[in-house]
Parts: sequence; C-alpha cells; structure tokens
Amino acid sequence: MTEAPLAAPRPIDKGRLATGRLAQTDDSLERAYPDIGDLAARLRFAFRDGRIWFDNQRVALVHLSTLESLRRELIDTLGAGEARGFLTRMGYSSGARDATLARKLRPNHALRDAFLVGPQLRLLQGVVSMEPVRLEIDVAAGHFLGEFVWPESFEVDSHLSTYGPSSAPVCWMQIGYACGYASTFLGRPVLFKEMECRASGAPHCRALGKPIEQWDDIDADLAALQPAPFANRFTARRRTTGPAAARETVVLDDLVGVSAGFVGACHLLTKVADTDATVLFLGETGVGKERFAHTLHRIGRRADKPFVAVNCAAIPDNLIESELFGVEKGAFTGALASRAGRFERAHGGTLFLDEVGALSLPAQVKLLRALQSREIERVGDRQTRHVDIRLVAATNLDLDRAVARGEFRDDLLFRLNIFPIRIPPLRERRDDIPLLLDHFLHTFATLHRREVTGFTETAIQALYDYDYPGNIRELENLIERAVILSDGRGAPIDLCHLQTMGRPIAQAAPREPLAAERADAPAAAGKPMVERLLETGLSIEAFEDELMDAAVNRAGGNLARAARMLGLTRPQLAYRLKRKGNPVAEAESGGSTPN
Repeated sequence: MTEAPLAAPRPIDKGRLATGRLAQTDDSLERAYPDIGDLAARLRFAFRDGRIWFDNQRVALVHLSTLESLRRELIDTLGAGEARGFLTRMGYSSGARDATLARKLRPNHALRDAFLVGPQLRLLQGVVSMEPVRLEIDVAAGHFLGEFVWPESFEVDSHLSTYGPSSAPVCWMQIGYACGYASTFLGRPVLFKEMECRASGAPHCRALGKPIEQWDDIDADLAALQPAPFANRFTARRRTTGPAAARETVVLDDLVGVSAGFVGACHLLTKVADTDATVLFLGETGVGKERFAHTLHRIGRRADKPFVAVNCAAIPDNLIESELFGVEKGAFTGALASRAGRFERAHGGTLFLDEVGALSLPAQVKLLRALQSREIERVGDRQTRHVDIRLVAATNLDLDRAVARGEFRDDLLFRLNIFPIRIPPLRERRDDIPLLLDHFLHTFATLHRREVTGFTETAIQALYDYDYPGNIRELENLIERAVILSDGRGAPIDLCHLQTMGRPIAQAAPREPLAAERADAPAAAGKPMVERLLETGLSIEAFEDELMDAAVNRAGGNLARAARMLGLTRPQLAYRLKRKGNPVAEAESGGSTPN
C-alpha cells in the first residue's frame, strides 16, 4: 500500500493539538491523524502500586527538566558527537518498542493509520507534535518515504538556552525515535535526517525519512547509530546495472544492533580490545559469541596474527590433548607425522575456546597448567614449547553452578573469568531485529541469487512476536530458508516461508480490545469487576494463579507472550510460576529472579 503525499503544512493552532488530529484548516490535513481516543484509553494508572501502564508496557512520568539536565550533562561530559550518538540510540530504542505495538493497537486499521500510532504516541507522551507532510508506505516492496514537521522541541529549547544557536540540527532523540519506529515497522533500516531545525534559525523542524540505500552522504548520520566503530558499519549500497538494476547489495560489519544490551557488550569489547586480558563470553547458544570473539581479535593489537578457534564440545576426550597441544610422530597408533596443536598455531595471536564448559575434568587440569605457565608439551614429546597467546573463551553454561556441582574446576574459572562479557539473547534485544532482518535478507538474497523485495506485514509481525530459542543463529537460518522458499522473482517473504523445525511460525493472535472499547461493554460487564471477583470468594493467591495459568494457556506456553498480556517481564512471570511449582516455568526460568 502506498499513501499519497499530504498537503504542505500551515501554521499550527496549538490550542487544538490535544485532539490528536492535525490542527490545520485544510480538510485533508484535518483527517491526517485518526482519532487518538483508542490510544488514550490504554493509559492506566495503578496508584496503589505506584505504576503507570500503557497497554502492557510500564511507563513513567519524567520532568522535562530532568531530560534537559541529562542532555546538558552528556554534552558537557562526552562532547556533542558522543552525546548525539547516545541520545539518538536512546530515541531509536523507544521508537522500536512503540512500533511493535502499532499494529497490535490498531489491528484492523489501514496501514497508514497503524503507522501514525508512533507520531500520536509522541503527542500523547507530551514529547512533540509531529505533522505528516508526506507519507508513502509499501511494506512488501520495502518502500518508505516520510516527511514530518514539528513546531516545538524540548531539545531545541534546551540547546538554545544553554549553547545558543547551532550550525547543525539538534533534535537527536526525535530523529532516533523516527528511525527506530520506521525501521521496525518496515522491517528494514530507515534513516531520518533533520533537514531543517529551529536551533539553526528555521521556522520549524523538518525531517525526511527513506531507506538507507536511497541516501547519499550520510556518514555522520549513520555514526550516531553506531555504538562502536566496529558495529553497524553500513557501506554505501550499490545498485547494479543492467537487467538486475533493482537489486541492491549491502555489506554490514560483523556486529549488528542498537539495543541497550548490545551497546553494553560493544562498550566492554572496546574497553578490553587493546589489552591481552583473557575474555570470557557468556550467553545462550546462538547469541553470536564467536562473532564477538572474531571482532575482539580484529580490533585488538594482535589483529595481524592468527585467530584459532576450538569447539571444545566437538572434540572427544581422548583427542583433546593432542588437538590443543599437538602430537609427535609415533606417540600413538595412527600418529604418522608430527603436528602442531591449536596453542602453537595461535602463537602470537588469539586462541578461542568455544563451549569451554564442555571440557572434562582431566582436560581442564591440562588446560589450566598451560594457561598458568604459557608452556605446552606435544603428546609423546619431552620438549617444552613457550606459547604467546591471548585466550578468549565462551560458554552457554552457568559456570558457577557447574563449579558447585563439581563439574568445573574453580581454579580454572578464576583463570578464565578475568573479563566476562554477557551477550543477551535475542528476546532481550528485539530492537536489533530490523537491522538483523535487513542484513540477513540482503546477504542470502545475494548468495542464492534471489530477487526478494522485503517482508509482508504478517511476516514482520510474526518475526517480532517469535521468541527465538535458538537466538540470532535461528533467525539467520529462518531468513535463509525463507529466501530459498520464496519464488525469488521480486516478491516479498510471507508468513508461509518462515519455517522453524519444519513448521511455520505461529502468527500472533490479534490483540483483544479493552473492555471500554467494546460496544457492548456496559451490558456485558454488569457489576464492577472488583465486586464480581469478591463474590467468587477467590483469594488473591488463587486469583493470581488462575490469571497466570490462563495467560500461559492463551499464549500456547510462550512465557514472553503471556508476560506481555499480564504487564510483566518474562523473568518476573517465570519466577512467579516457578515459586508456585508450575512445571512450565521450571526449565524456563533457570533460577532467575524477577527484575
């Protein structure tokens, strides 16, 4: 679906902004926004608990002066460039989360009305009044063109009062929000640029958004979305010539993401890169531990030396010593020639021990000795060889628990745990999904020579709702499989192409409207809900049990989805279920405590 451009903006009647519609005299602009009542009805205040909810997300009222103080301190402490990146990514994260709500809040609305949830939420939040000037959206074709103006911005007011006029735009959080919102809604990276800003003397602020490949000269704008120089390094997308002129290629650096967890891991990587300290990557299977290890080596002082990876779980116990330390000819039957082990091959560079928690206790003893002395002996040899390596290890196990069970040596853990970096699972970094979708789509479309325009709306929604037990590796496999299953002739990937373990990804059920939104709500409700519950005689504990069980059943056992229904985080729900002895959460929670 493509929406026609809207008329040019006119001066704003600020007294009518509270209606949620454009305050213009032109009829087409007056109808540009749908009514905001459906969004306002989802704002709930739980006074006794000191909580405010919008739909199933907890929110908070923050003094505008607090945000202004934060902005000033970031600029004064980090400098304008670093502060811009921080605030842009902060806005991006907020926009990405709002975009996941958009179609759920308006499941039966036109595509444009669903997209305008974002600008209306900014209005409802009291942040800014964004007016659409042009809005063209075709999700399946990957087409987007959005132009918005806003008359006021706390970022501009703060900047002008503290630093005076600026030679460059300063609405960093708002631009980040627009980028995150549009990218998540479309399923591919969309970049907004602030073309005019009041801080630079313009009558209003104006932003234009397009997919990244349609922009030129955007290095400074992209830098604001890079938490580190080695992440999200988009190169210019090149349009090929000839019959395949519509095909675009993209090259992304090894690490892709903008979520808070991803940014934190990148920050730690930057801190430790120029040292020789041992690094231990922690995280579930498939989160990208080896990719982080490769990046650590590439940005470190040993980048021109070897990077040698060992999958400890894939080597039998009787071969682990020869694999790590090497073997001399004739040391055992079948040793027909001398060969160096992984330690020797990594001399001067980096040795990466993946799944280090899978090593047997005897292998751990030998590894510990080598790490302590930095000397090894080949199997069947008496010569001691010195090795100069940087050790990087990774595991998906809780090594503290393994030590408590006697399955892992505490002295080896102390040796490895010098600089731990936890990489969060994909379900905790959903803000990264649009960048990852785009990266994998272009990678595999090019690899398998398929013409794929993007994703359908239902496919995008399913990809955002899925929990990804296999994390980024599972998402990568999903997209590659979908590219192969697609017709490859310019059509988008649809829900039927997304297969996991031979079964399609379940499509999320449409969100049920609030009782206040139903036409028959008063008649159906009868007495107030609290009175009806008191008449049942249920205790608070019993009601909580039934409520959680009902949510888990409705979500088909998906704890993350059930938690969203209840306004909880997934760890909080898993903790409550496990505490009450519910077997569904026993394996899920892994002993976690509520946030």
